[in-house]
Amino acid sequence: PHLLAAWLDAGRLIERLLLTQQGLANPEIAALTERTAAPQSLLDDQLFAELSELPSQSGVLAIVGIPQARLPRRDGFCLLLDGVQDPGNVGAVLRTAVAAGVEQALLSPGCADVWSPKTLRAGMGAQAVLDIVERADLPAFARAFNGRIAATLLDGATDLYRTDLTGDLALILGAEGAGVSPELASLAGVRLKIPMAAGIESLNVGAAAAICLYERVRQVYY
Repeated sequence: PHLLAAWLDAGRLIERLLLTQQGLANPEIAALTERTAAPQSLLDDQLFAELSELPSQSGVLAIVGIPQARLPRRDGFCLLLDGVQDPGNVGAVLRTAVAAGVEQALLSPGCADVWSPKTLRAGMGAQAVLDIVERADLPAFARAFNGRIAATLLDGATDLYRTDLTGDLALILGAEGAGVSPELASLAGVRLKIPMAAGIESLNVGAAAAICLYERVRQVYY
């Protein structure tokens, strides 16, 4: 229901609703069905359970069209995900990106599917409002971008909190384990490191994204 509400709040269209009798009896779901003229199909509980990946039935599924991706930007505040493979991490990063004012997120071919059920649930509606480009040629984007390219790296990096993150900026976050690819690292004019206590080598990519994105927010707005 939350994802359906987020989709409708963003002005997106629903192609069809799949419901159970129990779902229709839920006031929250009933209110959502009144917000769309999409056709409805009533399914028995067993069939609905086969379609849903959730352990307990929500009572509603929606069929929607994936939005058409826009052309890659050349300025603004962009986020580049380089091979982030875990759907939960991708969804969480996209959710944080929306909250932090990212204008476009670009994902390399090695990233988890933005529209998979787990990524959708982790995104909590981010996919409905964020400008997302999947299977993007990140090195080509970096070469054409008119602002600075920043990446989370260790070698030759400067302290995140002592680095200017204002202006047109594209921030690169690398894959779990492997980090930013060598080709993209070579294109980063700004190399960032997050200060950490001794004995800790790295952070989860979702945590690193939140720290970096909100340091940009702090510098720009506060």
